[in-house]
Amino acid sequence: MGTPAPFPDEADDSGRFVRQQSRFRDHVSADGSTPFPAAPGRYHLYVSLACPWAHRTVIVRRLKGLEDAIGMSVVDPVRDERGWAFTDAPGCGPDPVNGFEFLSEAYTASDPSFRGRVTVPVLWDTESGGIVNNESADILRMLTHAWDEWAGDPGLDLYPPALRAEIDEVNALVYDNVNNGVYRAGFATTQRAYEEAVGDLFGALDTLERRLAGQRYLVGDRITEADWRLFTTLVRFDPVYHGHFKCNARKLAEYPNLWNYMLDLYGQPGVAATVDLATIKQHYYGSHRTINPTGIIPAGPLYDLERPHDRGRFAT
Repeated sequence: MGTPAPFPDEADDSGRFVRQQSRFRDHVSADGSTPFPAAPGRYHLYVSLACPWAHRTVIVRRLKGLEDAIGMSVVDPVRDERGWAFTDAPGCGPDPVNGFEFLSEAYTASDPSFRGRVTVPVLWDTESGGIVNNESADILRMLTHAWDEWAGDPGLDLYPPALRAEIDEVNALVYDNVNNGVYRAGFATTQRAYEEAVGDLFGALDTLERRLAGQRYLVGDRITEADWRLFTTLVRFDPVYHGHFKCNARKLAEYPNLWNYMLDLYGQPGVAATVDLATIKQHYYGSHRTINPTGIIPAGPLYDLERPHDRGRFAT
């Protein structure tokens, strides 16, 4: 007999967590080929600093130097039954675009029939007054290319044509088994579903550990979107997923290559400022009351993300 699912609408009869599909999938274009042409100041990003899916977009917005071109609002880290909220908690703030109290209002304003789970990130169009896209993978690609005219680093290409096939292959492995794998384990409501997810997760981590034994990054000697998609899960692994989601066959710190790789990415200019471990822990341990009924936030683990790493051994 399984326990109640954190998100009942995303659980199958076998106790597996089955993530909902993103509802909004329109695209901002650099050349005006879509109804949403790129422009500075027109679009706004709603994020949570706790969420790994939103975090990847925060990182790329920072790396591309798009802070002046695309506004950003941060929701409260604790998500209750009402969903993501705009509050005056530290690091958060009110919605300056629409005055929404809850992010759910953006969804119903865009589609009054929407009944799914409200997620971050959300890319909002101030001109049409609706959501353009709520799929982090899509938003990541748009941030990489669509606003180059106004970017501080327009030359940064995280999805170069020559590497796209390999990036897509790595992304498929990482998404199914690691990014979503930790949630499949944490939100499983039967032993069988949990063990299946944990097996897939650690099998993938073993594969990635071997891959990183011979190269600095996931796709050769340069950072691509594949690295940032993995990083946001890795930086949360020991503080949250190992204990809260019962992904405890091994700690990330027990994988020398993955651990040092995570430290390498954390040390890239501007990235550390996007990582708030206190907020991350507050969200997971304070929001998922079916998993952590008391809401107590653990003190550890305690480690230094700024410690030296060994990935420079691959420098050419």
